[in-house]
Amino acid sequence: MLHKAPAAFGLVSFLMHAGLERNRIRRHLLVFSLAAPVLAMLTFLGLSQSSKEALSDFNATGVAMLFSAGTFLYVATVHVLPEVGGGHSHSPAGGNGGKGLSKVEVGALVLGCLIPLVLSVGHHH
Repeated sequence: MLHKAPAAFGLVSFLMHAGLERNRIRRHLLVFSLAAPVLAMLTFLGLSQSSKEALSDFNATGVAMLFSAGTFLYVATVHVLPEVGGGHSHSPAGGNGGKGLSKVEVGALVLGCLIPLVLSVGHHH
């Protein structure tokens, strides 16, 4: 939950920059703020003892993690990376001029992708 405060700040900053009115921004922030606790309670109820028999045939936590990771990868590849890479931008100047990522940025991206792999070497459950 520690990442929620900076994420909320970023959301509000982005919406203010986009020119939304304050009441609409408050509604978006309310939905964003309630999403995690409400869905955590729904997940708890879904995994509770009353429905344990229905979920015992497969690993429900693993399926939920796969869905979460897939959603993250979709947002990162479809929405974030094109903006960073200069492909599509909402700014009038076209982002960083359409140059794309520098070699240092690509290296940092690849290194960030490889760090979990390196950390998992020799780690067993």
